[in-house]
Amino acid sequence: MIATEPKASIKGGEFLIKETEAAQVFIPEEFTEEQQMIAATCREFLEREIWPRLNEIDNAKSPELISSLMDKAGELGLLGTSVPEQYGGFGTNFNTSMLVAETTGAGHSFSVALSAHTGIGTLPILYYGNEEQKSKYLPKLATGEWKAAYCLTEPDSGSDANSGKTKAVLSADEKHYVLNGQKMWITNGGFADVYIVFAKIDENGQTDKNLSAFIVERGYEGITMNEPEHKMGIKGSDTRQIFFNDVHVPVENLLSERGNGFKIAVNILNIGRIKLGIAAVGGSKEVINNAIRYANERQQFKTPISQFGAIKHKLAEMALKVYVSETAAYRAGQNIDDLIEDLKANGTEDGAAKLKALEQFAIECAIMKVHGSEVLDYVVDEGVQIYGGMGYSADAPMDRAYRDARINRIFEGTNEINRMLIVDMLLKRAMKGELDLMTPAMAVAKEIMSIPDFSTDDEEGLFIAEKKVLKNLKKAALMVAGAAVQKFMMNLSDEQEILMNVADMAIEIYAAESVLLRVEKLISTKGDEAVTLQKHMALVYLHEAVEKVNSAGRAAVTSFAEGDELRGMLMGMKRFTKIEPMNLKDARRQIADALIAENKYIF
Repeated sequence: MIATEPKASIKGGEFLIKETEAAQVFIPEEFTEEQQMIAATCREFLEREIWPRLNEIDNAKSPELISSLMDKAGELGLLGTSVPEQYGGFGTNFNTSMLVAETTGAGHSFSVALSAHTGIGTLPILYYGNEEQKSKYLPKLATGEWKAAYCLTEPDSGSDANSGKTKAVLSADEKHYVLNGQKMWITNGGFADVYIVFAKIDENGQTDKNLSAFIVERGYEGITMNEPEHKMGIKGSDTRQIFFNDVHVPVENLLSERGNGFKIAVNILNIGRIKLGIAAVGGSKEVINNAIRYANERQQFKTPISQFGAIKHKLAEMALKVYVSETAAYRAGQNIDDLIEDLKANGTEDGAAKLKALEQFAIECAIMKVHGSEVLDYVVDEGVQIYGGMGYSADAPMDRAYRDARINRIFEGTNEINRMLIVDMLLKRAMKGELDLMTPAMAVAKEIMSIPDFSTDDEEGLFIAEKKVLKNLKKAALMVAGAAVQKFMMNLSDEQEILMNVADMAIEIYAAESVLLRVEKLISTKGDEAVTLQKHMALVYLHEAVEKVNSAGRAAVTSFAEGDELRGMLMGMKRFTKIEPMNLKDARRQIADALIAENKYIF
């Protein structure tokens, strides 16, 4: 395994103001043999149990099929990777659970059921439950004896989760909370044995401002549900409305403290976001495999369509975007793991350490949710295009992939909400003094008023010029964000378009830096020639990131600056988004040729 320097000093969001060394990041090539065996088990399960039955799963009239497949996954231990050994799980680290999420992410509807159970269904009890609750529920959830669901969304509370109207009233004998309310879009709702239900406690007619969370068992009287929803995609995922009518929940099933439900929801969603991002990578890889095979088989003008430049461009772009998303996700996952271990070494309890680490890297979790889901959308769209007319046929795999992918930009908070959260969290940390964004932002503002530095770099090393490009992209983001804060102050939250522009800049910077660091680390261990294609992918993506940062930055500044300020900032954008041109077509063709030769995704 490649030697890696300590990384616990890295803070969430710090990538925007601090340069990271390649030795500080984890790359997928560093997964151990044991971790790779876990991934192989997941893939073998999909090959044996899921992929041959995709039509049957989608057309099932009852949730029994998905539930039985969950049982089989439980027998293999796939439901207990995050659960500690003392509660019947395997207690793997965070990046291993990410690897499981990636591999099973190619499982269409099944992957949705699996992730809902192992993530938002199980983790609230693991991280917030008391010992009695953990001992009672986790062993059964880890094996799949019991299935879990998460009940947060209501008809009038989606992105604004804390506005939910479901109420919990303490019974006269103070032994139960009586739940009344309606939840919708509940994954696994039709077969779950345990529901994590969010409601506001009402006492003497006064309703709490914040949600509380409850562990509700299916056997409690008063739970009813509608038939499964008819959906655009993930048709095999059991999704329902659930009604709680005077459901008596024992007081000991209050999860954590009264009024702590919103915090639970937010922190669990942090996990769900990054897990969704890496699951999208797994789904993307399988789409690419299908697209490559079809392109090699399909002939036009007596030539496999894989030999045409337009198809090569598509295959290369699909592959490099996925490679980048995978890279950035595991970089963030390892940062979370490192901080968990650092906190535990300093005396923090395991569950509390995991929550603090996930909260610290909530910005990166949101970034990966957006990036991964949008890469998957790009990949399935191009997959349909490569298949041509057959791509539109329900008899070919792209139909299901295209429809199933679309939900991911809505799951775990819409991508719009996540974009705004990225900037909101960065600015809040700056105001608290946790991240010093102001000093570098002021330095950038001063720099754009000075004469440009035309001197050449004498510094030696790998990717010196590319790292300078990244530094400048960070300056561009700081310039735009700093000017927007000065312009709008406390009203910046109303300027959602600008927030999303700044978020796009941050997302592309994090992704481009991550892949450059991965390739630098690979070169340091394998040599330049051994990773030529990976280097092409990193450089092509960096060029694309420069264009996207420039576009988002210009869109932002032209929406609030004018006159000399606007001209100065546009000059700054031009200065900070320069990169030496390269032959992108040839680089993409080399990537595509390697994929075509191997007839599969190879990175």
